[in-house]
Amino acid sequence: MSEKHWSKVQLLHEVVTNPNITIKGTHSYYSDCWDHGFEASVVRYLHGDEISRQWDPKWPIDKLHIGDYVCIAAEVIILMGGNHTHRADWFCLYPFMDFIEEAYVGKGDTCIHDGVWLGMRSMIMPGVTIGEGAIVAANSVVTQDVEPYSIVAGSPAKRVKYRFEPSVIDELMQLNIYDWPSEKFEALKRYLCASDLTALKRAVEAYEQSENSC
Repeated sequence: MSEKHWSKVQLLHEVVTNPNITIKGTHSYYSDCWDHGFEASVVRYLHGDEISRQWDPKWPIDKLHIGDYVCIAAEVIILMGGNHTHRADWFCLYPFMDFIEEAYVGKGDTCIHDGVWLGMRSMIMPGVTIGEGAIVAANSVVTQDVEPYSIVAGSPAKRVKYRFEPSVIDELMQLNIYDWPSEKFEALKRYLCASDLTALKRAVEAYEQSENSC
């Protein structure tokens, strides 16, 4: 085994084995230098991990969906299915096994969309959706959905600002950047690693014209 270092990461599509986790594309990564890796340390399934997913579940197991080009910093925690048995609307919070099926309230799937950056030691609570291009600041606790291209911070995490003007975000979403074929993405990467929307749109148009003329 190669020595761990902060400059080395796990590519998620190479290490994920849990059928409850789906990974889009081949670029999303986790910085695993200080722990046991993505499946063992980040994704916290109380029912649905390597052992318990062999059991006969009493309820549907929540899924985790991760897009492409997602950057997950060190020691992030993503809480998942099987642990929603503490009923705040009941007088007693204790998860008694004889009432456990009544106690369980599913939170739904967790979705982390393309191009997201999860900061170091952030925690993602069950059932949330983090929109394309969003940033979650270090040590934040995300308890509700995060809008595309926004920056959230704190516990519970709240929006600090949007990365771009609303009109720019709308146009970026319409471009469907992370659904481009790999050849197109590679050809236009220089314009994605910049902040000139006009130049990006012109480059996209030129690329598509050249493709159509072939």
